[in-house]
Order: sequence, then C-alpha cells, then structure tokens
Amino acid sequence: MRAFSWIMILSIAILAAIFGGELTAAEPSPQRLFKSGEAYPRYRIPSLILAPDGSLLAVCEGRKNGGGLTGNIDIVARRSLDHGKTWQPLEVLLDHGAETLGNPCMLIDRTNKRLWMAFTRSPGEYTEAQIVKGESPESTRVFVASSDDNGRTWKTPNDITKFVKKSTWNGYGTGPGTGIQLKNGRLLIPAYHVESADQTYRSHSIYSDDHGKSWKLGATVGDNTSEAHIVERTDGSLVMDTRTVVGREKRTWATSTDGGETWSDPMFNESLFDPHCEACMIRVPRKISGKTQWLFSNPVGPKRHNLTIHHSEDEGRTWKTGLLIQEGDSQYSSLAVLPNGRIGCLYDRWTEGNYHLFYTDVDLSDIIGK
Repeated sequence: MRAFSWIMILSIAILAAIFGGELTAAEPSPQRLFKSGEAYPRYRIPSLILAPDGSLLAVCEGRKNGGGLTGNIDIVARRSLDHGKTWQPLEVLLDHGAETLGNPCMLIDRTNKRLWMAFTRSPGEYTEAQIVKGESPESTRVFVASSDDNGRTWKTPNDITKFVKKSTWNGYGTGPGTGIQLKNGRLLIPAYHVESADQTYRSHSIYSDDHGKSWKLGATVGDNTSEAHIVERTDGSLVMDTRTVVGREKRTWATSTDGGETWSDPMFNESLFDPHCEACMIRVPRKISGKTQWLFSNPVGPKRHNLTIHHSEDEGRTWKTGLLIQEGDSQYSSLAVLPNGRIGCLYDRWTEGNYHLFYTDVDLSDIIGK
C-alpha cells in the first residue's frame, strides 16, 4: 500500500479510535470521472450499476446551470468495459430541454436483462424549495425509462406520476442510486416525497410485478425520511435505510414483510451515523462473498467527511466499520459488486471550488478485514 500523508495517518487514527480500532484505509487511487466545468458546469448525484453485459455504468446529473436541483439538468453517464480500469467518454442519456431531470435510480430486471432507470422531472425555472412550497405551476413528475442494450439507447420514458404520486405531494425524488429486484421478481424502487400541507419529507417505495409495464405506490415510511436504499433479507423481508432529514444524526430504518407495500414504524439505527446525507446499502452475492454480507457507505463525520464502507454479516442487525474510501469532504455514494469480486464506489465530493464525481474500487477482503 502506498505511503500516506501524516494528515491521512492522523485521520485514520482518530476514526479508528471512534470505531474500536476496526478502521483501515483504502488504496488512495480514485479516478475523477466527472469533472465539473467540462461539458457541464456541475455534476452531482451518483448511481453506479453493473449492466447485464458486465459493463459498468456510472450515471449522474449533468447540471447546465451549475447550481442545485434546478435549471437545465440532464442525466449523463460514462461506461467502463474493463471493470472500472478505463472509461469511455461522456454520454447524455436523457435531455428534456430546459427542464430539471434528477435523482437517477438504476435497477436490472434479471428475467429479461432489461436495465431500468427511474428519475424525476421538474419545471426548470423553479427551485426545489419553490416547488415544495407549491409556487410552481406544475410539481415534480415521475418517470421510468428502459434499455435493452445495456444503457446505450433508451426507450421513450413513461410518465408514471398518476400511479405513484398523490395529488397532495409537491416535491418527489426517486432513489437516488439503485433499486432492486426481489426474489419473487418484483421490481422495487425507493423514493421520497414532500407533502404540500406540512412540507415534511417522507420516504416510500414504488414497485412493479409485471416487469415494468405498470407501477404501484407503496405506503409511506415516516416523518423526516427521504433518500433511501432497500435490501432484501434471506427470509424475504426488506430493510429500508433512509437519510434522516433533520434532528438526530442517525440513519432511519424501516422493515417490510410484504415486498414494500407497507412499512413498519421507522426507528433510528444507533449503529450508523448520518450527517443528513444520502448513503448506499447493498447485498453482496453469495457467489462473491461466500456468506451473507451487506455493505453500507456514507460519511462517518465530522459532518459530510470521510466516506467509509461498513459491513454486516447478520443482514444489517449489527455493523462493523472497515474501510476509509475518501478522506475529507465526501458525500453521496453508490456501490456496485464487480464480476472480479471488487467493490466499486462512485461518489461526489466538494473540492477545488465545486462538486466532482470520483470512482474507486477495493477488494471485499479489505472491507471485511479477512
């Protein structure tokens, strides 16, 4: 492993003390995949997925106006054909003119090898805050798009707003990151909304039992929840991990025993710190890990700093913090398991006066310490 700076060594020592000495550091080899100022003034919101053909697709928002979730925003991507070693040039996946496209959430239907992407569209001339307050003539709409050639071309997106969004909701987000397909074939996408009456953020899920022909709305999780990921346990129950919008700096969890149609009352996960930021949670296939293994990535603090991968061998009931991915500012992240057994991580961070998206991958053994 390469030599670290004294600052890195000190940071690792501090974090290791916090987490009982279990923290190790990743090889510092991130690639900057999306450099703000090149093609787009700003990139944000990562979604990383291994396409059915084995290519790796890094997806995010390309923000033409350079600010937050407002103005002209496209969904863009870069592709790797060699498990993240090299990357092809920038592709524009979706462009709706001056409108705001956001919150890409990718998933694969294993039965037909179809790649899906859920996303939202908002009127570009209004900010997210204005839309949430009901000050825009139209609120956020919800779409799904599909690809049968591993994300190289996309069919015309379907507007599913009337099926998955209540009339009392103004703001809406899908994912962002990745959804999952359950063992029974159901396609499941984590999402969140904002009630027009109290402007409170709440998570929910949307699902399809007919391979994306139709979509239905699951129940709401609870107050002050938002961006989320979902993982299926071996018994078929589900765990939703959500960002806590305000209040305690702990992740909010809920469970479901009916495939995401209803959810338990939310509770704080005392093991996982949350600086009020998106995070990613995935299951590692048994053919890769040899046993039950979940991974969770988020900044361990202070605030949105020190992106770290945690792991659980009991399906999220307890967690160990094992690998520091990015020292310093590091925020949203998306994980993917590569065919060679390495774990890919696409994340955004504020550096050099703007947000940029970086990619790195690490051995699973480096995360779990074995």
